Amino acid sequence: MDFDDARTIGLAIWRVRDDRGKSLRVVAGLAGMSKDTLQRIETGERSPTLAELAALADALQIAPSELMKLPVPAPANGHTDSAVNAVFLALMAARRHRPGGQVLPVGALRARVMATVDAHNRGDRSGEVGAGLPSLIRDLHTSIAAGRDVAELLDLALLLHANATVGWLRVVAPAAIELREMAAELALHAAEQRDTPEARGLALWGGLYVMVTAGAVDLARAELEAVSVPTRTPEGMQLAGTLALCRSFLASVDSRPGEVEAPLEYAAELAARTGEINAYGLGFGPQDVGQWRMRALLELGNHELSVLVAEGLRPQAHLLRSRQADYWVTYGRALARTRGRHDDAVMAFRRAERIRPQLLLRDPFVRDVLVELLRHSRRGSSTDEVLRGMARRAGLPG
Repeated sequence: MDFDDARTIGLAIWRVRDDRGKSLRVVAGLAGMSKDTLQRIETGERSPTLAELAALADALQIAPSELMKLPVPAPANGHTDSAVNAVFLALMAARRHRPGGQVLPVGALRARVMATVDAHNRGDRSGEVGAGLPSLIRDLHTSIAAGRDVAELLDLALLLHANATVGWLRVVAPAAIELREMAAELALHAAEQRDTPEARGLALWGGLYVMVTAGAVDLARAELEAVSVPTRTPEGMQLAGTLALCRSFLASVDSRPGEVEAPLEYAAELAARTGEINAYGLGFGPQDVGQWRMRALLELGNHELSVLVAEGLRPQAHLLRSRQADYWVTYGRALARTRGRHDDAVMAFRRAERIRPQLLLRDPFVRDVLVELLRHSRRGSSTDEVLRGMARRAGLPG
């Protein structure tokens, strides 16, 4: 089946369902939703949550990532697709222990890794991350194989892959689950060699969303339950707090609402002690806890409360500019499902696009929300032109 020309998740679901010869009623029942809800998702009248997408993918016996593919050429393309291919080749070579790079001093590699992580967390508007990742991956893994300064180089590989490589691929190639798993696997391999709770926790953080997107929610839950990070230092508190946020989010995706709040409260307690800090490039702090709470509420379908939480936060306080864009994306999705707030949703998305265009234009869930908003947009309204401009840039009809 070829879904390259599918413009939305809903259309991809319809095509798989039609190809499999399954009725709306059967698939909806298997996914635990009403026939009307599934029909509205397929026709673009309603955007799905990640939990709904996972349930529908399971009903159709397909990976969730298969329903998230972008049209070709992808929106906001530039040189991104060629960069993704170069990263894929570098990851494949590193996994096969033939990275084909140069042996470089640890200081030079440290500077390049930190610059790459920083560029990713700033939002990478210039394409710096994609341009530099392939050679950095090759040089870093070639230097590890040379056997000098191995412990520090493994720490750098873990940071690079768990943070920048996996994160960059999630933004520019959301359906490329195999590539993201390759990067997460390299991070895990480095963590296993370092064999510390902090290393294993960071590798898990890098791979968690990959597992969820692949439909391996039970695996993600088991991995989280197996890791415990000490909180003796500010860095440990930040990592432990981030993993608690992951537990809360996973509970929301896995439809376990009773298990969402406790890890959020634990993370909030740690954030009150650390303040806004940025060990490991995680950007943990009170603002980050608030944003994860917004997202969990969105997954649980509590859109009005998600909006209320959002409006009590200050996104500019987040240390990472890329996460400021995440705030506006999550806020926009919640606003789009709140009565009388569609215009506000459009402007929230526009704020996200200004910060990190690819995050907005390539996000499969945002694209579905844009279609949903287009159906209700009033020609000549103050936001209609803004909305249609974003839709065009996202490769959507309208």
